Amino acid sequence: MEFVKVTEKAAIASLEWIGRGDKIKADGACTAAMRSQLNQIKMNGVIVIGEGEMDEAPMLYIGERVGTGEGPDIDIAVDPLDGTNLVAKGQGNSIAVIAAAPRGKLLCAPDIYMEKISVGPEAVGCIDLDVPVYENLKNVAKAKNKRVSDLRVMVQERERHEYIIDEIQRTGASVILFSDVDVTAAIAPAISELNVDMFIGIGGAPEGVVAAVALKGIGGELQGRLLPQDEKQYGRCLQMGLENPHKKLLMNDLIKTDDCIFVATGITDGILLKGVHSTYSGKKVTHSFLTYGGSKGYQFIQSFHHSPCYVF
Repeated sequence: MEFVKVTEKAAIASLEWIGRGDKIKADGACTAAMRSQLNQIKMNGVIVIGEGEMDEAPMLYIGERVGTGEGPDIDIAVDPLDGTNLVAKGQGNSIAVIAAAPRGKLLCAPDIYMEKISVGPEAVGCIDLDVPVYENLKNVAKAKNKRVSDLRVMVQERERHEYIIDEIQRTGASVILFSDVDVTAAIAPAISELNVDMFIGIGGAPEGVVAAVALKGIGGELQGRLLPQDEKQYGRCLQMGLENPHKKLLMNDLIKTDDCIFVATGITDGILLKGVHSTYSGKKVTHSFLTYGGSKGYQFIQSFHHSPCYVF
């Protein structure tokens, strides 16, 4: 629950910036709130996926130590505001998110593109990044006792995905397009209420690791492959300990333990979570999603915050 408080505080800090057109200030408010709450937890935490390098981000940068310095050694992946443009425009689906695991168990993914595919528990073992889209659809449909034409696949609405969208639709399956926040999209196939069968596309590598932690808890599966665009990005992969940057990454490459936790709190209303809002009496209401490794389940948590959460 201490990690739930972290994402709740970040979401509350974003409230005054929703729809105000300033994604930088919105992100800064969320980041400051998240950092403040993280430093109250009894742990020796290190940010392994954060807002960027130390010279790029004033706080929650890769390598930053958080927590009291006492307690377990924990690696942490954070995105204080996933969907900065969505918040700035007052659009839905933005979240505050955190994932954590013991030291050395999270893949330290550089901020580059990653090819990804994910499914829920019923279709674990039925996907493969190395086979055509149709083969994946056929295998998922068989595992879920459906026709291929009954499948619903989430794909981010980007020009780079046009060929994927065309291939899916040629099979008769349905495409569900989304604009941003592929962490939510990647775990959607594991949430039965959302009626999504598969996620596929190219997005951020850090988000792929974070989504893998969530799927480790729920019992789903994600495969990824880093896509360095130039020698600098390739070198960055090597620098972060990835000996073969083009290797297909399986679940145990992305998250090497069941001892992990994933929490997301809604900032604006989305497919998974309700956004943070104020009541007439001035209380702040948050809606969060929690899962942890080995649980094979998840929880939704609605919280009412009686005191304003100011960050100075």
